[in-house]
Amino acid sequence: MTVDDTGSGADADGRADPDAAESGEGEDPLALRIEQLILGAERRYTPFQAARSAGVSVELATRFWRAMGFADIGQAKALTEADVLALRRLSGLVEAGLLSEAMAVQVARSTGQTTARLAEWQIDSFLEGLTEPPEPGMTRTEVTYPIIELLLPELEEFLVYVWRRQLAASAGRVVQTADDEEMVDRRLAVGFADLVGFTRLTRRMEEEELGELVEAFETTAADLVAARGGRLVKTLGDEVLYAADDAGVAAEIALRLIETMANDETMPELRVGIAFGTVTTRMGDVFGTTVNLASRLTSIAPRDAVLVDSAFAEELIRTGEAPASEAEAAEAAATAEKEGEEPPTYRFALQPMWQRPVRGLGVVEPWLLTRRAGES
Repeated sequence: MTVDDTGSGADADGRADPDAAESGEGEDPLALRIEQLILGAERRYTPFQAARSAGVSVELATRFWRAMGFADIGQAKALTEADVLALRRLSGLVEAGLLSEAMAVQVARSTGQTTARLAEWQIDSFLEGLTEPPEPGMTRTEVTYPIIELLLPELEEFLVYVWRRQLAASAGRVVQTADDEEMVDRRLAVGFADLVGFTRLTRRMEEEELGELVEAFETTAADLVAARGGRLVKTLGDEVLYAADDAGVAAEIALRLIETMANDETMPELRVGIAFGTVTTRMGDVFGTTVNLASRLTSIAPRDAVLVDSAFAEELIRTGEAPASEAEAAEAAATAEKEGEEPPTYRFALQPMWQRPVRGLGVVEPWLLTRRAGES
């Protein structure tokens, strides 16, 4: 969706040049019908015309379009009333002072990236399976249109519902933040879980088997993280990144992941690294030294084990989730018994490991995190 500053490809009144590329030429008629069904409108505007109708500059319209993840389309008549309305709404937020122009572009980019992945998954995995020809002789294209027609309103409603739920949960976390600075730079526990020997597996397994393994790993991890109160930040095939406000929650997720994968004979071994500290959040992702440290700890963690940094260990000790040492735990239990009180209970145990240099982060002191005997 781009033109030059003079609006080349259209005349002074914004009418499409007769020599400009027209929409639909050489395209599959069914593909055009499906596009019209999904978008709910016909193609009628060039990018220049859409920008003019929305009352925005071509430059801004192009920035929004690219930020959403779409390729430049020259002066093809490929845009609809919905595109004009979206431009008008986004630019209206800027004009009203609710968003800066840079933030509006970020909104377009984050929404585009998130929904692009969702759309690809739905078409590749979901619709592809549903549109298998039900009868011999029927083509997939003959059943695709009616299936999409039936699914579209239901999927749209469900998408909005999940988005509102996620927005409510995220807003709740923000309003509970202690101060404004922590809304962006927050103290979080960040964990990486990594499948051991994944590169070797890619050489031994068929593509379909490998895809099934990755999907099973991602599904299991996503369910465990969500169920225990964490947030799945992203999946990277053989690795997942999650975050939690509470160190105890992050520790429980890590150990549950190890235990669950160990009980599945089809899964490789797993290793987890967790760090606790200030994290910068942008567009749903997390950045900073804490994230880098968690990644490095994962790379040096033993198989089927969890390594944590000293800040994470200190947080578990501070909150009473783990004793500083077994000697301290035994002493606390003896004191409680002597005074006729209940001894303190700890969910986790921490064992200091040898200090070691970590590339880019200096010398770190990792701790081995385990579950206390009798805890599950």
